[in-house]
Amino acid sequence: MNSNLQTAIDHIVIVSPSLDEGINYVYETLGVMPQKGGTHTRMGTHNALLKLGNSTYLEVIAVNPDLQKPDRPRWFSLDKLSADAKPKLLTWVVSTNDINSATKISSLTFGNIEAMNRSELNWLITIQADGSLPCDGVAPSLIQWINEPHPASKLTDAGCLLIRIEGFHPNATAINDSLRAIGLNGSYSVCQIGQTERPFLVAYIQTPNGICKFES
Repeated sequence: MNSNLQTAIDHIVIVSPSLDEGINYVYETLGVMPQKGGTHTRMGTHNALLKLGNSTYLEVIAVNPDLQKPDRPRWFSLDKLSADAKPKLLTWVVSTNDINSATKISSLTFGNIEAMNRSELNWLITIQADGSLPCDGVAPSLIQWINEPHPASKLTDAGCLLIRIEGFHPNATAINDSLRAIGLNGSYSVCQIGQTERPFLVAYIQTPNGICKFES
């Protein structure tokens, strides 16, 4: 492990066929309303956000029908999401202060490091060329924010807090080893399941209405 790496849970990702459906899903699950974020022109998507801590948040992301389809696969497997699909937790993202070192240290293939932006925000993020996710979304993507302060600090506090992330995957040992190697801090675990079982992710969130959860 590189002792200079600082890595933490950054956000969880809810995908939806439309942004409004995703926002309603979060409201129905947590009892609080995400706020509109903005557009990602390069990816043809837009999002809504909910603060889950000082440097942690929930992101609802969907294809933006008002944007031109990019000449590449969209991130977060959104091109594979059918129009009648239900919104769901898909994956999570961890922040690091050195994304280049983190990708080299890890035994997992996180994807290419790409520069992205939304409004005044700028960041580097790992994206698989085909839009897929590391280990079916149970392993996170990596992000390095260029701007300060963290974007979660600008979100309205609705009284929600991310408590824990739990992953279940046949290759749990490799995922846990890679996350330890990049020095990930935060409450998470990845548990072993059988080779024929479906990988999935669970996120527990403290809300004004009690503890709620999302499952992939």
